Amino acid sequence: MLKPEQLINRAEAVCERRGVRLTPTRKEVFRILTQQEGAIGAYDLLDLLKSEVPNAKPPTIYRALDFLQEQGFVHKIASSNSYVLCSHFEQQHPAQMLICTDCGSVQEIHSAGVDNAMLEQAQQHGFDVHHQTIEAHGVCGSCKAKN
Repeated sequence: MLKPEQLINRAEAVCERRGVRLTPTRKEVFRILTQQEGAIGAYDLLDLLKSEVPNAKPPTIYRALDFLQEQGFVHKIASSNSYVLCSHFEQQHPAQMLICTDCGSVQEIHSAGVDNAMLEQAQQHGFDVHHQTIEAHGVCGSCKAKN
Protein backbone atom coordinates (compact mmCIF):
# COMPACT_ATOMS: atom_id res chain seq x y z
CA MET A 1 0.00 0.00 0.00
CA LEU A 2 1.25 3.46 -0.88
CA LYS A 3 2.14 5.96 1.83
CA PRO A 4 0.03 9.13 2.19
CA GLU A 5 2.75 11.32 0.66
CA GLN A 6 2.99 9.05 -2.39
CA LEU A 7 -0.78 9.18 -2.86
CA ILE A 8 -0.76 12.97 -2.52
CA ASN A 9 1.99 13.22 -5.15
CA ARG A 10 -0.06 11.03 -7.51
CA ALA A 11 -3.17 13.14 -6.91
CA GLU A 12 -1.21 16.35 -7.58
CA ALA A 13 0.11 14.89 -10.85
CA VAL A 14 -3.41 13.88 -11.92
CA CYS A 15 -4.72 17.37 -11.12
CA GLU A 16 -1.90 18.96 -13.09
CA ARG A 17 -2.65 16.76 -16.13
CA ARG A 18 -6.35 17.60 -15.89
CA GLY A 19 -5.75 21.32 -15.42
CA VAL A 20 -7.52 21.48 -12.04
CA ARG A 21 -6.20 22.78 -8.76
CA LEU A 22 -5.58 20.73 -5.62
CA THR A 23 -5.88 23.65 -3.19
CA PRO A 24 -4.28 23.41 0.27
CA THR A 25 -7.65 22.58 1.86
CA ARG A 26 -8.49 19.92 -0.76
CA LYS A 27 -5.01 18.48 -0.31
CA GLU A 28 -5.42 18.35 3.47
CA VAL A 29 -8.80 16.60 3.20
CA PHE A 30 -7.22 14.13 0.76
CA ARG A 31 -4.32 13.59 3.20
CA ILE A 32 -6.75 12.88 6.04
CA LEU A 33 -8.58 10.36 3.84
CA THR A 34 -5.29 8.57 3.07
CA GLN A 35 -4.94 7.86 6.79
CA GLN A 36 -8.38 6.29 7.27
CA GLU A 37 -8.88 2.54 7.47
CA GLY A 38 -12.46 2.69 6.27
CA ALA A 39 -15.09 5.20 5.32
CA ILE A 40 -15.47 8.43 7.27
CA GLY A 41 -18.31 10.92 7.50
CA ALA A 42 -18.04 14.55 6.46
CA TYR A 43 -18.39 15.92 9.99
CA ASP A 44 -15.71 13.56 11.32
CA LEU A 45 -13.49 14.76 8.47
CA LEU A 46 -14.32 18.35 9.40
CA ASP A 47 -13.23 17.73 13.00
CA LEU A 48 -9.91 16.32 11.78
CA LEU A 49 -9.48 19.15 9.26
CA LYS A 50 -9.90 21.78 11.99
CA SER A 51 -6.52 20.79 13.47
CA GLU A 52 -4.89 22.19 10.29
CA VAL A 53 -7.57 24.66 9.16
CA PRO A 54 -9.12 26.01 12.38
CA ASN A 55 -11.72 28.18 10.61
CA ALA A 56 -13.06 25.27 8.47
CA LYS A 57 -16.85 25.06 8.35
CA PRO A 58 -19.22 22.44 6.85
CA PRO A 59 -19.25 24.14 3.41
CA THR A 60 -15.44 23.90 3.39
CA ILE A 61 -15.48 20.13 3.77
CA TYR A 62 -18.36 19.61 1.36
CA ARG A 63 -16.70 21.71 -1.36
CA ALA A 64 -13.46 19.75 -0.91
CA LEU A 65 -15.31 16.41 -0.99
CA ASP A 66 -17.26 17.46 -4.10
CA PHE A 67 -13.99 18.25 -5.86
CA LEU A 68 -12.36 15.00 -4.73
CA GLN A 69 -15.40 13.03 -5.92
CA GLU A 70 -15.47 14.83 -9.29
CA GLN A 71 -11.81 13.91 -9.80
CA GLY A 72 -12.45 10.30 -8.77
CA PHE A 73 -10.14 10.49 -5.74
CA VAL A 74 -12.87 9.40 -3.32
CA HIS A 75 -16.07 7.39 -3.46
CA LYS A 76 -19.18 8.24 -1.51
CA ILE A 77 -20.73 5.37 0.42
CA ALA A 78 -24.40 6.28 0.11
CA SER A 79 -25.68 3.81 2.72
CA SER A 80 -23.61 5.44 5.47
CA ASN A 81 -23.24 8.93 3.96
CA SER A 82 -19.48 8.60 4.25
CA TYR A 83 -16.41 8.77 2.03
CA VAL A 84 -13.54 6.43 1.24
CA LEU A 85 -10.33 6.98 -0.71
CA CYS A 86 -10.29 5.42 -4.18
CA SER A 87 -7.60 2.80 -4.63
CA HIS A 88 -6.81 3.78 -8.23
CA PHE A 89 -7.98 7.25 -9.05
CA GLU A 90 -6.03 7.90 -12.24
CA GLN A 91 -9.04 6.92 -14.34
CA GLN A 92 -12.78 7.22 -13.78
CA HIS A 93 -14.49 3.86 -13.19
CA PRO A 94 -17.60 2.27 -11.71
CA ALA A 95 -17.22 1.51 -8.02
CA GLN A 96 -18.03 -1.74 -6.26
CA MET A 97 -17.68 -1.68 -2.47
CA LEU A 98 -17.60 -4.51 0.04
CA ILE A 99 -18.63 -3.00 3.38
CA CYS A 100 -18.17 -4.91 6.63
CA THR A 101 -21.13 -4.45 8.97
CA ASP A 102 -19.00 -5.48 11.97
CA CYS A 103 -15.84 -3.35 11.71
CA GLY A 104 -16.86 -0.84 9.03
CA SER A 105 -13.97 -1.62 6.70
CA VAL A 106 -14.52 -0.88 3.02
CA GLN A 107 -12.84 -2.82 0.23
CA GLU A 108 -13.07 -1.52 -3.32
CA ILE A 109 -13.27 -4.27 -5.93
CA HIS A 110 -13.67 -4.33 -9.70
CA SER A 111 -15.67 -6.84 -11.65
CA ALA A 112 -16.00 -6.13 -15.35
CA GLY A 113 -18.76 -8.75 -15.51
CA VAL A 114 -20.90 -6.86 -13.00
CA ASP A 115 -20.26 -3.54 -14.75
CA ASN A 116 -21.06 -4.95 -18.18
CA ALA A 117 -24.21 -6.74 -17.03
CA MET A 118 -25.56 -3.57 -15.44
CA LEU A 119 -24.76 -1.45 -18.50
CA GLU A 120 -26.36 -4.01 -20.83
CA GLN A 121 -29.55 -4.10 -18.80
CA ALA A 122 -29.63 -0.31 -18.56
CA GLN A 123 -29.24 -0.09 -22.33
CA GLN A 124 -32.11 -2.56 -22.83
CA HIS A 125 -34.29 -0.18 -20.81
CA GLY A 126 -33.10 2.87 -22.75
CA PHE A 127 -31.29 4.16 -19.68
CA ASP A 128 -27.99 6.08 -19.83
CA VAL A 129 -25.82 5.36 -16.78
CA HIS A 130 -23.84 8.42 -15.66
CA HIS A 131 -22.47 7.10 -12.39
CA GLN A 132 -22.38 3.62 -10.91
CA THR A 133 -21.60 2.54 -7.35
CA ILE A 134 -22.58 -0.86 -6.03
CA GLU A 135 -22.48 -1.49 -2.29
CA ALA A 136 -22.47 -4.97 -0.79
CA HIS A 137 -22.83 -5.30 2.99
CA GLY A 138 -21.60 -8.32 4.90
CA VAL A 139 -18.77 -9.53 7.14
CA CYS A 140 -15.11 -9.29 6.14
CA GLY A 141 -12.61 -12.12 6.45
CA SER A 142 -10.90 -10.59 9.49
CA CYS A 143 -14.15 -10.29 11.43
CA LYS A 144 -15.22 -13.82 10.42
CA ALA A 145 -11.89 -15.14 11.71
CA LYS A 146 -12.46 -13.44 15.09
CA ASN A 147 -15.85 -15.10 15.60
